[in-house]
Amino acid sequence: MSVISLQTKTRPIEAERPTMRLVASDPPELMSGLDDNARFRSIVMPHIDEAYRLAQWLTGNRTDAEDVVQDASIRAFRAIRNFAGGSARSWVLSIVRNTAYSWLRKNRPAEVVTVEDLEAVELQQANPGDRSSGTPEAALIAKTDAEQLRAAIAALPSPFRETLVLRDIEGLDYREIAQATEVPIGTVMSRLARARHRLIATIGKG
Repeated sequence: MSVISLQTKTRPIEAERPTMRLVASDPPELMSGLDDNARFRSIVMPHIDEAYRLAQWLTGNRTDAEDVVQDASIRAFRAIRNFAGGSARSWVLSIVRNTAYSWLRKNRPAEVVTVEDLEAVELQQANPGDRSSGTPEAALIAKTDAEQLRAAIAALPSPFRETLVLRDIEGLDYREIAQATEVPIGTVMSRLARARHRLIATIGKG
């Protein structure tokens, strides 16, 4: 599946993001000795747009995404000195993801699909040798209306949806996704394959 295809087709979601107060970030080499506010600007703020997009994909609407990002920002600020280096993007998105699921469990518990239940069903239904080739997927994506594509992504179970969004829309690599979602890389690859398969199947029925 083409990352560029999904990024282009789903681009309208960015236009819906409300204006946020962004400040200039400090270079990584100046991190040592910074106070918490400066650390927050350097580590969190450069990824606030991605944080909002992920929250909107997980919650399904702007208002709830704003609440999630606000809560996640507070959590990130409180934990800012626990950031030990590595991918700041993965660290921030992991906090956003966990905050979103906490919010969903509190406000919409019926919508939270447990990974264990989902993967038990998938293991019964999936064909391990089933892999969609890139070219047919890219061709189908190119012909799909943007709103239809976004609806198909939104209909994916949350573990699949977040993996697809992080990889094919936000462009994270497998290691970053594994860090953000707190699962092994093999699980990331499996969920991504299943998400793409479901997405193509849904679009094909449209």
